[in-house]
Parts: sequence; structure tokens; C-alpha cells
Amino acid sequence: MNSFTFQVPSNILFESGASQKVAELAAGYGAQRILLVTDRGVRDAGLTKVAEDALKAAGRGLVLFEDVVADPPSDVIERAVALCRDERIDLILSIGGGSALDTAKLVAYLAKSGERLDDIYGVGLAKGERLPLLLVPTTAGTGSEVTPIAIVTTPTTEKKGVVSPRLLPDWAILDPELTLGLPGHVTAATGIDAMVHAIEAYTSRHKKNPMSDQLARQALALLSQNIREVCRNGANLEARSQMLLGSMLAGMAFANAPVAAVHALAYPIGAIFHVPHGLSNALVLMGVLRFNLPAAEALYAELAPIIDPDANGLPTGAAARCFVDGLAAICRDCKVPASLAEVGVRESDLPRLAEDAMKQTRLLVNNPREVTYADVFAIYSEALDGRQRQATV
Repeated sequence: MNSFTFQVPSNILFESGASQKVAELAAGYGAQRILLVTDRGVRDAGLTKVAEDALKAAGRGLVLFEDVVADPPSDVIERAVALCRDERIDLILSIGGGSALDTAKLVAYLAKSGERLDDIYGVGLAKGERLPLLLVPTTAGTGSEVTPIAIVTTPTTEKKGVVSPRLLPDWAILDPELTLGLPGHVTAATGIDAMVHAIEAYTSRHKKNPMSDQLARQALALLSQNIREVCRNGANLEARSQMLLGSMLAGMAFANAPVAAVHALAYPIGAIFHVPHGLSNALVLMGVLRFNLPAAEALYAELAPIIDPDANGLPTGAAARCFVDGLAAICRDCKVPASLAEVGVRESDLPRLAEDAMKQTRLLVNNPREVTYADVFAIYSEALDGRQRQATV
């Protein structure tokens, strides 16, 4: 067996209503001044109220940063770091989607370490200290609450990652009640994102390991069995709970067996066209899966019965094709947009997208099949009008 390293957060709390316990958890670190990192949409929806009330009742000083935006730009992160230092914050709490959680990770690290954001892009470069960090996701998608990764949009619209165990939180706090109000289109896109995490972790060319494999399989089962229901009936708390758990398990899986070409191709779509990350993944998912079939056929066949029980007993090739078609059916049933054109991408944009995707070497190296510029351009071209979704393998 190959050697491997597996890292997860120190503590996880999964419970309906868990957000009311943040004051108790913060007290364990002696924190007196807390920075809440979120976005206006999450706060306006009332998703931070329980935690805010609990902190105020406990007499904690609460400072608010609600300027997080999707695909967080570096200047937003730097403003939050400055606020954190000016207010002498001693604990970071984030309640929100992946962008808020990613922002909070970097604020907690940079405010304490004193380093510059530009100096820590890459793997393992952040080695200093950070402030105590509590993360509370409001979507079942990114799994950011359990990953050592934060993604930043640079001034040139390139997406760069900071990867370091220092970004793992002290507590990941999962409260399914916070996901009840998610609109259907957000539920679908974030759910597909979590499924991509599980799939790419399971098929990762580097650092694939037995623990990530088991988590990826369990995550894919929870997500695929519940995503249609939560898209139809967002008030189903049990289904929401299963999705949130699946998202977390997928996050643990890909944190230790990194994602690959789906994410590499998705990043430029999000950075340039401001498309939510989960939707960006969904738009290129089928094209990448079909491209990877020659190299990942056996692994897709292993995952196929999780998506479609009828794949049990099929020959490897048929099972792998069943897997890909089963995912296409989930995307259709959940009404995920089928083409890049639907999010504003034009044919003239494809060269730039392909060029930016090829810069994601940190991700492309993990893909089960080597990817060239021509391959990326072809996948985008098929995705432009939805042909990659409509085709059968």
C-alpha cells in the first residue's frame, strides 16, 4: 500500500441548531473580541442571527465584516485583515458559503502571522500562526469548513489557491437548519459541486488514498440519493441534513486527494463571468467525465452502482458509461443550466478560458488523463451549446 497523509479539523459539531453554540465554543478560547465574516445576503436572510444573539448574550464583543462576495477578490480579503488588526480581534467566526469561509481562513491566518497574501499562494507556504477559527457553512457544497484550502481571485481575474494545514479550523460547526432557505438553483449547483469533490477525490491521480476513497463513496451516496429531493422540497430537514453531511465528507475526501480538471476548467468561468462555483463545475462536468473515460473507466465503474443500482454486474465499460449518464440525468432533473451560453459565455471567449484553465497546474496534475490546451478548448466548445450534456456515451 502507498503511504499517505490524511488531515482533518480538530473538532466537528453536527447538530440542528448548532449555530447557537458558537458563544460556548468561543469561550473555550478565551475570546473577547470576535470578527464575524459573512456576506450581506446570508445576514439579511437571518442566518447569522442566532449566533449573533448568543455572542451578545455572553458579553462578547462582536465586529462585523459582511463585504464578502463570490470568488473573493484579494482586496476584499486584505480589507478584512486590516479590520481584524485594527479591532484587535482574537477569534474569527464565519457563517456563510464557501467564499465567506475561504475569506475567514485567510483573515485568521494573515492577521496573526503578519504575512502578505501574495507570498502564500501555493501548497504549504503558509506556516505561521493563526487566530482561533470557527466555520459554519450555510450551503451543502464546498466543504470548505473541513478543507485546508482557500481560493482567491487575483486582480488579473486569475484564481489562485492557498493550501496549508494552518487553514483547517478549530471547529467545523454544521447546522442543517441554516440550509433550509436555500433556493432551488443554489441547492442544485452546490450539491453538484459536492458530488464533483467526491468524484475527483476518488479518481485523483496523486494522493488518492483509502480513507479519502471511503469518504468519497459515502459522500456520493448521500448526495446522489438526496439531491433530487432537496431540489423539489427544500423544507425537508432530513434530506438537507444528509446533503450537508455528504458535502462535509466530500470536503474531507478532496482535502486529502485533490480535485482535478473539472475544477481547473470551472475556475476561469467563475473568475471571468462571476458564475457561482458550483454552477461552473456543473457546466463542464460532463465534458470532463467523458474526456477522462479512457483513463478512469475502472474507477467510474466502481462508483456507478452508487449512482444507479442497475449498474451492478455490468461490464466495466458499460458501468462507467452508466455512471456518466446517471450524473447527466441528475443535472437535468435538478434543472442545472446545460450550456455556457446560458451564463454569458461566447465563442470568442473560449481561447481566454482555455488559456486560464491551463494555468491551473496545481489541479490539472491530479487529473487521471493528461490534459492539453486543445483538449480544454474542445471541452469548452462542447459545453458552449450544451452538447456535452445532451450526448450519451
